[in-house]
This record gives sequence, structure tokens and C-alpha cells, in this order.
Amino acid sequence: MKIAGIILAGGQSRRMGGREKSLLELEGLTQLEWVAKRLGPQVQALAINANGDASRFQSAGLPVIADTIGGHIGPLAGVLAGMRWAQSQDAFTHIATGAADTPFIPHNFVERLTNAIESASHIAMAASNGRIHPVAALWPIDLANDLEQFLTVENERKILVFAKRHGLNEVVFGLDSGPTGHDPFFNINTPDDLAIAGEIAADLPK
Repeated sequence: MKIAGIILAGGQSRRMGGREKSLLELEGLTQLEWVAKRLGPQVQALAINANGDASRFQSAGLPVIADTIGGHIGPLAGVLAGMRWAQSQDAFTHIATGAADTPFIPHNFVERLTNAIESASHIAMAASNGRIHPVAALWPIDLANDLEQFLTVENERKILVFAKRHGLNEVVFGLDSGPTGHDPFFNINTPDDLAIAGEIAADLPK
């Protein structure tokens, strides 16, 4: 497998008062930088999926890919954009996606999902603390046409519905073994979540 990482940063941050979640800081690094530092070493290339003015991510030094389907229809549009970008590079078989507001993605995230792939069209997805995380997943880029039809012709949006069509394997991650014991896919949606994440980040290496 040749895998490109896609940081999904296309959300509208409504519960954060409209502030760009991915650019909010934890211990001196933005959430986006936390994700990039953790996901980047696990993949052959890294890009950001986001809409609007790409210059706000200039400091990251990464390609910024806009949705190929308009209307802010949800994270599957970002997955599709990532697949199309990876296809255009003519170098990849899969993309590994992670949300920009889950800054503590495990360092063995891609390895464990890769080991769970059972066929050319198979999708592997992370789970933790009794929940599956639909945007923390490994996707074959050959599914791009099927996904585009799912979104446009069928007008569907549910990630799990699409994934189960192609074979889905759930990969369970335990809580972090360090002093915080946090969920590695802790998701920051609100100011209260950001405060909790700050406490976790204070006890982790940058």
C-alpha cells in the first residue's frame, strides 16, 4: 500500500462560536499541527481538506484541497476530495483520514488500520471507548467513483452506510496508557472540550 494522509478540516465549527477549530492552540501548537505531527510520519504524503481561503493554513506548509462537491455536505465530501487528490498524484493506493479536531491520533493509527485491510475495496475504521470513529479511517482511492455517485446520484451522506457496502473492519484502540488515560480520538467541539484537551496536551510530548 502507498498511503496519503488527509486531515479533514472542512467543518464549520458552529459549536465553537464560528472560530476555526483546527487553528486553536493546545500547548503552543494548533490542533492542526498536533494532527500533522502525529499522522505525517505514518504516511507518504500529507494534505489538508478545507474550504474557503486556503491561505489561513499557509504556516502548515501542506497542500490544501477543497471539496469537489459544493454545499458543505459533510465529511464524506472531504474523503472524496482526498481520494481525487491522491489519484492526481499517481502514487497512492489509499488515503488515511483524520479529523483536525482530534489532535491525539495514535502513532500506530495507520499501521493498525493497514493490518485490518482484507481486500482491495475494504475499509478499516478506528473505534475507541465503545464508539466507532467514521472519519478516522483507511480508504482505497479506487472507490472514488462509487463515493461520488453515493453523494451526488443517491444523495446519501452517511459514512457507515457507504463503508459497509464495501466491507468494513473496525479496529479498536484502547485508552492511552500514559498518565492522562485519555481517549486517543478525543474530539474537540466546544470550548469545554478545548479546556479538557489542553489538560491532556500538557502531559504529552509535542
